[in-house]
Amino acid sequence: MLAQDAQTKPDFIAKLSVSRKESREVRYWLRLALETAVVTAGEIEWELNEASQLRAMIVGAIKTAQSSSQRGHP
Repeated sequence: MLAQDAQTKPDFIAKLSVSRKESREVRYWLRLALETAVVTAGEIEWELNEASQLRAMIVGAIKTAQSSSQRGHP
């Protein structure tokens, strides 16, 4: 489901919040795989970087949505 499918601003923010939690979980599992020597740092460097960048974008979108008066109410 895409965040743009949200019907209301609170619904949109809720969907972004789920995405933020999922990105946090991805980073957790990647770091755990690294700590347990399942993978090397070089093998997951790109993925960790992408997950961190994506999380930063999601956090930014949440902050913008929360501070914006556009998109009305339910």
